[in-house]
Amino acid sequence: MIPVTKPFLPPQEEYQKYLNGIWKREWLTNMGPLASELEMELKAYLNLKHLLYVTNGTIALQMAIKALELKGEIITTPFSFVATTSSIVWEGCQPVFVDIEEDSLNIDATKIEEAITEKTSAILATHVYGNPCDVEKIQEIAGKHNLKVIYDGAHAFGVRINDQSIFNYGDISICSLHATKLYHSVEGGLLITKDPVLLKKLAFIRNFGFNGPENFAELGINGKNSEFHAAMGLVNLKYIQDIHEKRKVVTERYNQNLSHFAARRSIWNSMATKNYAYYPLIFEDEDLMRKCIDFLNSHEIFTRRYFYPSLANTLPYISSKAFEVTDDIAKRVLCLPLFYDLTLEEVDLICRLLLRIQNN
Repeated sequence: MIPVTKPFLPPQEEYQKYLNGIWKREWLTNMGPLASELEMELKAYLNLKHLLYVTNGTIALQMAIKALELKGEIITTPFSFVATTSSIVWEGCQPVFVDIEEDSLNIDATKIEEAITEKTSAILATHVYGNPCDVEKIQEIAGKHNLKVIYDGAHAFGVRINDQSIFNYGDISICSLHATKLYHSVEGGLLITKDPVLLKKLAFIRNFGFNGPENFAELGINGKNSEFHAAMGLVNLKYIQDIHEKRKVVTERYNQNLSHFAARRSIWNSMATKNYAYYPLIFEDEDLMRKCIDFLNSHEIFTRRYFYPSLANTLPYISSKAFEVTDDIAKRVLCLPLFYDLTLEEVDLICRLLLRIQNN
């Protein structure tokens, strides 16, 4: 059986060494020494000035909206994981969708201004599959209309653009460290901002709003993470280069084998590095894609229609709306298996099966 993804697991004895320290200290959570160490290590690796380690990417989005005190409407993309939209609604704001670009699959920055109203407070854009949005255009629009910018970089760990981390853009950027991601801490998320005042506010929010044993500075939640999760993050960070290289090799093998397949790949931002987080294919037609899914499933090879259907006409808690590009793309996108342990022989098998369906 070949799943669409599989978590990277380091040597168990290396993780056990961290567990031994946890048992010795008896400090299990509440931003212990391992969580603090992970924050420092990630700041150094990603070359960021400020970073907070939190419970997960969804909590990170909710904290970002809360910290920026956003109200009213937030412009966002209908082509993303549900947490992007649900976080907006959860925080009492209204998502306003803008269609995506056919090539990058990111929010179409040229269509953002026409969606701005007097109620608009922010833009929340997703770096889809880790592919950076048009960050400069989005910032130009935000500056012109006095809007805040949040980037959902759940997939974008390690991506650099214009010779700096993609997380340096926007008022706040978030990342997911869920077990399905290329780098993970089982469960976890990151909050990044260049603003030290905003960072301090987010730190208060992460810990119930506490400002000392008996004082409160903010309305807060429990956004902290445990020492056990931080330990996994620390071990896995030692293998990040190897993880990146293995996923690159697998991606290039897919590209080579499927060069004449009836599907295309999204166009990556030319100014950005790649992190090989996913391998999405945009099929020429949905019928071929469905046949491929069924045929691969019959061989116990599992894919994922990520993201399908469009958030704009799926969620029961918002009004349904159609978007030409998003609705079309969402029907034809399929993510193939991609993970550290996937062998080139397995990639070749997947590709042979896909080509067999196409040629029949």
